[in-house]
Amino acid sequence: MAEENRNASSSRDRRAPRNDRNQMPREEKQFEELVINIDRVARVVKGGRRFRFKALVVVGDRKNKVGVGVSKGQDVQAAVAKATDVAKKNMITIPVVKDTIPHDVELKVSGARVLLKPAAPGTGVIAGGVVRSIIGVTGIRNMLSKSLGSTNKVNIAYATIEALKSLVPADQWITTKNQPLKKPAASKKEG
Repeated sequence: MAEENRNASSSRDRRAPRNDRNQMPREEKQFEELVINIDRVARVVKGGRRFRFKALVVVGDRKNKVGVGVSKGQDVQAAVAKATDVAKKNMITIPVVKDTIPHDVELKVSGARVLLKPAAPGTGVIAGGVVRSIIGVTGIRNMLSKSLGSTNKVNIAYATIEALKSLVPADQWITTKNQPLKKPAASKKEG
């Protein structure tokens, strides 16, 4: 019995070492990456079709930074890696007020129109598809949205990012209270 245990342990020593990924210190990812869409695209050449993959990726820090990237590659992993790099290079900062956006905004990019509205606490994120994916990696917890026009995922993603980019923080709003009253223009004299 003892000899069998010794043989079992010695055979374990002779095997290749196990892959100790679980014991290695993992670095914390600064950003959360989410693949929204992967498309197979084709280029027609003399011998037939050459297939590549197009990836749409959103990257966010679950606070106030978000970015979207689109890229093509020979295989899915290459396309996703390139799109993630593009998304990290095109990060924007969005103003988040009490887990929602400061004001409503509607923006059109190409054929896609996106409407974003602030919501009361406890509402949650009411959005569909691509808009929900993008808002999910930000610090926004309550928001209403509607995607109008085109259903092209890339255009909706870019429209959402442009809408978030156009948000103005509440402390930068120009109100009539802060500006002095202007005197009415003098009427033209007749004569």
